[in-house]
Amino acid sequence: MDFYLTTAMGGDKDGDCGSQKPMVELQWYHVAIASVLILINGALSIALGLGLEKRLFISALRCVVQLTIMGTVLQTIFDAKNPVFVMLMALLLITLGTNEAVFNVSKRRHIYMFPSVLVSMGCSCLIIGTFGTRLAMGVDPLHSPKEFIPALGMLLGNTMTAISLGLDQCLSQLSENKERIELYLSMGATRWEACRPIAIEAMRRAMLPTINQMSIIGLISIPGMMTGQLIAGASVMNAVKSQIIIMYLISGAAAFGTLSSVLICLRVCFDSSDRLRPERIIKTQSIIPKPIREFGQRVSNAVGNALCCCRKAPKSPAPSPSRTPPPSSPPRSQTQSPTREQNGSRQSNGQGKNKSKVGQNGAEQQEHQEQEATERTPLVRSR
Repeated sequence: MDFYLTTAMGGDKDGDCGSQKPMVELQWYHVAIASVLILINGALSIALGLGLEKRLFISALRCVVQLTIMGTVLQTIFDAKNPVFVMLMALLLITLGTNEAVFNVSKRRHIYMFPSVLVSMGCSCLIIGTFGTRLAMGVDPLHSPKEFIPALGMLLGNTMTAISLGLDQCLSQLSENKERIELYLSMGATRWEACRPIAIEAMRRAMLPTINQMSIIGLISIPGMMTGQLIAGASVMNAVKSQIIIMYLISGAAAFGTLSSVLICLRVCFDSSDRLRPERIIKTQSIIPKPIREFGQRVSNAVGNALCCCRKAPKSPAPSPSRTPPPSSPPRSQTQSPTREQNGSRQSNGQGKNKSKVGQNGAEQQEHQEQEATERTPLVRSR
C-alpha cells in the first residue's frame, strides 16, 4: 500500500498522525493580513528611494491573479479526474515553461530554439514524471491529477532553469569564441571535437543549481514539498522519502533536458559542412505580437502608477546664482572700427620707430668694426 493511502488513513508504521488536528481552512482575509508585509516593503522602498515599489506591487498583483487562475483550473481537473484534462494541463505547463525559458530568461537564442526546447523539456519531464509517479511513488492509477500534476510542475520548474543556464552558456561561448572554434575547424577538427569543451561547460553550469540544492536540502532548509505534506498531516518519514524521490527525479529531468537541448543547439549552429554559422544566433524576441505587448506594458504602467500615486516626483534643484556676473558688452560706439586717419598715424609711427632702430643698429655695427680694425693693425716702432 503506497504512502498516499496510508497518509489518508491517518498514519503508518513510521509514525502515527491520526491525532493531528485538521488543516485550517484559509480565507481571503488571511491573505489580506499577509499583504500588510507587501505594503510595508513598498513604504520602505519609497522612504529609502529604492524605486522598487512599482515592481513589487505589480509582482504581488500578478502572484494573486496567476495563482487564483491556476487554483481554479486545478480544482476543475481534480474534480473531473479525466486523463484527457490531465494531459492537456501537462501540455499547457510545458508550453508556458518553454516560452519562459526561451523568451524571458535566455539572452540569446538560435533559430529553432523554441521547438527544440519544447521537445526536450516535454520528453524529459513527461517520461521521468511518468516513471517517478508510477514506479517510484507507487501512484495508481497513473493519471491521478493530485500526484502527477504537482510532480510535473516541480520537474518543469527546475528543468526550465537548467536548460536556460546551459543554452545561455553554450550560445555565449559560440558567439564570443568563434575565432578559436574556426581555428580548430581549419586544422581538421569536426564540429563535435571543436565544441566538446563548450558542451561540457554548459552541462556543468546547468547542473550546479540542482547539485547544490541536493547538497544542502534538509541541512539548512526544509523543502517546500516536505513542508506541505507535514502541514497536511503526513508522517515525517513519508514526507522525507517523497522529497528524496522528487529531488532524484529533478536531477534526471534536468540532465536529460539540458543534454538534448545543448546537442540540438550545436547541431543547428553548424551547417552540413561543419562551418560555424553565427548568424543563426539571434537576440531574444517574444512570440507575443508587438501591439499586445505594448498594450500590456501600458496597462501595467497604469496600474503601477495608480498604486504608487502617493509617491511625489522629485523636485529639480533650482539653479544657483553665479558669483561673478557675466561681462557686459562694451557700448557700440567703442566697438566701432578705427578710422583711416588713426590707421595712418599708427602706420607712420611704426615706420619711424623701425627706422630709428635700424639707424642705431647700423651705428653700433660701424663702431664695432673700427675697434676690430685698430686691434688688428701692427704697432710701428718709432726710431
